[in-house]
Amino acid sequence: MSRIAPIEPPYPPEIQEQFDRIMRGAPPLVLFRTIASSARAWKKFRAGSLLDRGPLSLREREIVIDRTCALNRCEYEWGVYVAAFAEAAHLTAEQVRATVLGGADAPCWSPAERALIAVVDALHVSATLSDAEFAALKAHYDDAKILEVMLLCGFYRTVSYLANGLALPREENAPRFPE
Repeated sequence: MSRIAPIEPPYPPEIQEQFDRIMRGAPPLVLFRTIASSARAWKKFRAGSLLDRGPLSLREREIVIDRTCALNRCEYEWGVYVAAFAEAAHLTAEQVRATVLGGADAPCWSPAERALIAVVDALHVSATLSDAEFAALKAHYDDAKILEVMLLCGFYRTVSYLANGLALPREENAPRFPE
């Protein structure tokens, strides 16, 4: 069970509407219900505005989020995203596994995806990018996508802190990290 109790239904109408918008009719995640236990935290979390698709393709977005969560050892959020989006993003089982156990040099990635993963890794380790890392990313992505990558890395690091720090239980349909 979460270290902070998630809110339970029936939800206030405003919160229910927000859950419906984000979850598109599916039951709200434990993460959302827990953050929503604080009106301020829920408002700030939603203000991040990174729960929408943005300029990255679904595949690019999924790779960035999965890798960020894996590096932060956040099995909860990694599992949520793999369950919800890996198939739609056309990630193979080998690629899903590589988000946790592989590196940017894994042969399952395209050159653009390798650059993406290398940047996620660099930001995780040093919170910055070398000129070479930035140039490699710039060779494949425009400025709007590069900014989105950096924002997603920071946002999902925060999500990882929340999920890990709150000891959120895995969602029912979410897979575990590969071993």
